[in-house]
Amino acid sequence: MKDWNDYALILALHRTGTLRSAAISLGITHTTVARRLAILERQHKTEVFEKIPSGYRATPFGEQLVATAKKVEDVILVSERFECSSSDQLSGPITLSLGEPMSQFLLIEELGKFSQLYPDINLRIKSSTAFANIDKGEADVVIRGAYKLPEHLIGRRVCKLGLCFYAHKAYCNTVPQNNWRWIAPLENEVWPEWLAESPFPDVPIGIAVDDIISRYHAIDKGLGMGRAACFMGDTNPNLVRLEGSSPMLKYDIWVLTHPDLHQQPKIKLLMQFLVDALLNKKSLIEGEK
Repeated sequence: MKDWNDYALILALHRTGTLRSAAISLGITHTTVARRLAILERQHKTEVFEKIPSGYRATPFGEQLVATAKKVEDVILVSERFECSSSDQLSGPITLSLGEPMSQFLLIEELGKFSQLYPDINLRIKSSTAFANIDKGEADVVIRGAYKLPEHLIGRRVCKLGLCFYAHKAYCNTVPQNNWRWIAPLENEVWPEWLAESPFPDVPIGIAVDDIISRYHAIDKGLGMGRAACFMGDTNPNLVRLEGSSPMLKYDIWVLTHPDLHQQPKIKLLMQFLVDALLNKKSLIEGEK
């Protein structure tokens, strides 16, 4: 195959497993995906994907095409990064990836200020708890919290994330302690020890929510007690730290980019701006009241 679009189709269907999901990732209709897949299979005179109950799975021949497609994708991504890094102008797009809590509660004003200071830079913000893959070109710069990061990325460790236990003032004052309940994560893969670390490990869980911001709003509405980032809890006048709790410093916060991009002036500019903004709020992030 000589057309990158064919390789992109194969990768999308391989990674998502369904026509509809592949279509969404490619920005086309699922009927177009089905039609192009049928054309590919006619050209090769064999099945590339087989239908299974959950969707589509690459055949042995399809797996060979998938492996080739991944190599082609890597070459294209390297080429795109090189083209981007060759620009010495403070203009054009930059994609920044950071978590929703940090975007909404910590840096939204600073990001707006950057856009005002450098109007020729088109700042594209991906605000999600999912980590963008810099190697795959999903972002140019990321703010990421982690205990350990890929060694090939370039950037700076700024501070640590502080977490503490909070409740609404009215909840502490009006709800009898034997009726207290936790607002907890739906799953505990990230911090499985959170309840044991709390000042009230025997209090039962009342609501389990899989979304960080929704848990925060539930605490703010007085629906129970919970843990939150200090930069969220300490800035809300309605919330108080639970008696007996103090900030726990978890993973490091990093500002990172790909080695192929770090010398680009606009990337360096944004990274330094973000580092300065985070350092200015280090005491808030780490929970130093």
